[in-house]
Amino acid sequence: MIKTKEKTLRLVSLGILSAIIIVLQVISTYFPTKPFAITLSLIPIIIGAALFDEKAGAFLGGVFSAVVIVMCVIGADVGGAMVWNANPFLCVLVCMLKGVCAGYVSGLLYRLISKKNSVVATIVAGLSAPIVNTGIFIIGLVLFFRPILQQWAGGSDVLYYVLFGLLGVNFLVEIGVNMVLSPVIIKILQAIQKSR
Repeated sequence: MIKTKEKTLRLVSLGILSAIIIVLQVISTYFPTKPFAITLSLIPIIIGAALFDEKAGAFLGGVFSAVVIVMCVIGADVGGAMVWNANPFLCVLVCMLKGVCAGYVSGLLYRLISKKNSVVATIVAGLSAPIVNTGIFIIGLVLFFRPILQQWAGGSDVLYYVLFGLLGVNFLVEIGVNMVLSPVIIKILQAIQKSR
């Protein structure tokens, strides 16, 4: 009976977190940051990964990635649409890899560190998700979509553009959001774990 209750809790929680991810990612797609939207949906991914495990984090990261791909296909994400039009297969590969890995790594790190300190584990998970997400994205762009990067750079040095354009804006905002919300994540996790 307990196993069924735990499975049901997991299923319902992942469903709710998936819905939140979908809404946050669609909304963030329409923020005026170009060429890529800032990822607001990492927080529910981190919460799910910490509540359950790295597999749940990977699943939620996959939900996030699927929404990103849809936004690329329909052209709502302008930069993503350029990547999709250049090579749909590699676009899907990079998008899925970055989201799934971000969720998996944050869950894994949370599980390993929370045995000693759940607050530190939450902060590390909160930092790791945007680092992995952005890192894989940048590596994918450099490896597979260099001509698009050069186009976005508009004649400036590609490395400079990656470091101060893509990383400077998106990455710093994502890290900042996660760090500001880490205390909130900690409170949510503590409340849920007490109610179990």
